[in-house]
Amino acid sequence: MRILIAEDELDLAEALTVFFEKNQFTVDTVNDGMSAYEYASMGEYDAIILDVMMPKMNGIEVLKHLRDENVSTPVMMLTAKAQKDDRVEGFDAGADDYLPKPFAPDELISRVRAMLRRSGGYKPTVLSFKDITLDCSAALLECKGKSAHLSKKEFQIMELFMRSPGIVFSADKIMERVWEWDSDAEINVVWVNISNIRKKLYYIGSQVEIRANRGLGYILD
Repeated sequence: MRILIAEDELDLAEALTVFFEKNQFTVDTVNDGMSAYEYASMGEYDAIILDVMMPKMNGIEVLKHLRDENVSTPVMMLTAKAQKDDRVEGFDAGADDYLPKPFAPDELISRVRAMLRRSGGYKPTVLSFKDITLDCSAALLECKGKSAHLSKKEFQIMELFMRSPGIVFSADKIMERVWEWDSDAEINVVWVNISNIRKKLYYIGSQVEIRANRGLGYILD
């Protein structure tokens, strides 16, 4: 699951990023409304968390622009404003849910998951493909009672493959989805992580493999 967090309070933004990543979300974080609009317009997100009061463009303005451009990604609004009129303004702009500050992180993640279920964007936390399962909550790859823990990037690559079986992903596409646009990582990190996943598939005794299609990319087979 990939989400965008737009929050201008740097400490809160960092804390939310860590919390969602520990729950196996892939997170992009920005700290102003203009960046939120640009990322949300260009990226493929399962959900967006928008603070209302941000510099350059407030969250309501960001949301209105996105909805005017037919971006239908579910949006959770965060705000210190708890008045009814403020909530109504958010919902009228196209918000899917609204959470006033302060809030408990576990409530936020529960409401994001509920929002995704309502929108049809909810994805199961345990994925299966042939003889393997991937527990997304623990980044654990299992086959016939034997398991191997995946690193963060290994997990994100394996999740990408298991949510789209039979699809060929180029190295560039994997870089975009896992390392994101602003990463300084070199393209060979894709091969290194896929090599590590292959070793773990062999270790747990699976018949599944990540196969390279020359000139095209990689496919789970």
